[in-house]
Amino acid sequence: MTSVTRHNRNVVTPLLELRGVHKSFGTNSVLDGVDLTVHTGEAIAIIGPSGTGKSTILRLICGLIAPDAGEVYINGNLVESEDIQEASYGLSIGMVFQNAALFDSLTVAENIGFSLFEHSRLSRREIYRLVEHKLALVGLENICDRYPSELSGGMRKRVSFARAIMDDPTTKTQTKKVLLYDEPTAGLDPVASTIIEDLMRSLRDQQVCDSYIVVTHQDSTIRRTADRLIMLYRGSVRYAGNVSTIDTADNPYVKQFFSGSTEGPIQLLTKEV
Repeated sequence: MTSVTRHNRNVVTPLLELRGVHKSFGTNSVLDGVDLTVHTGEAIAIIGPSGTGKSTILRLICGLIAPDAGEVYINGNLVESEDIQEASYGLSIGMVFQNAALFDSLTVAENIGFSLFEHSRLSRREIYRLVEHKLALVGLENICDRYPSELSGGMRKRVSFARAIMDDPTTKTQTKKVLLYDEPTAGLDPVASTIIEDLMRSLRDQQVCDSYIVVTHQDSTIRRTADRLIMLYRGSVRYAGNVSTIDTADNPYVKQFFSGSTEGPIQLLTKEV
């Protein structure tokens, strides 16, 4: 593992940074020189039509895949993506998957506390106490013994949030937390979507996480949860700006995306990556 830390006192070190990242799957080029910087306190939405590499960026950040070229930094340290999960960079990365990705055969408590049951030295009682606390933070109580099949779609999403914010309190090296949300409101009705959107903001406001990135197609989720917007198309960043300016942005990609028009530079892509 290579580690390079920048020490310029006049520069605020980002929590996360991608520099010129490229990624291909076979002959399909998904990311083509993408740059992304995440600072403490930021809420960033990554948008774009299906197949433009949005979810690929999240998988690169949390170390599920490695870039073909380019650099990934955590807290100013240059790292190899496959090392992110196990190295101590003073940052914890939690992932909320699009379909919640809960284990059907495990109870809610066992799902949320899974990593602690497997890897910590905490007692079962201590883990259950932590699980109950995380459930309270996401607005759910007294469901520890339920199974995912007994929950609504919105409740399963919130359980996945609780799992993403679960950390081992005996580990002292992780001081910051970034949450990655992959289509957190997909498939939910408008009321359930609003609950999830409010929860995302609430977790940051309560300092449960320091920053988050959300990949989404939902207009309400973009406007209610994000401060900054990154738009991808065919593996490249086509727009970066504040969410508050998207209605007045003079950018053909942004205009077409939010109007839903079939006329413009965005053409149909058939495969989500």
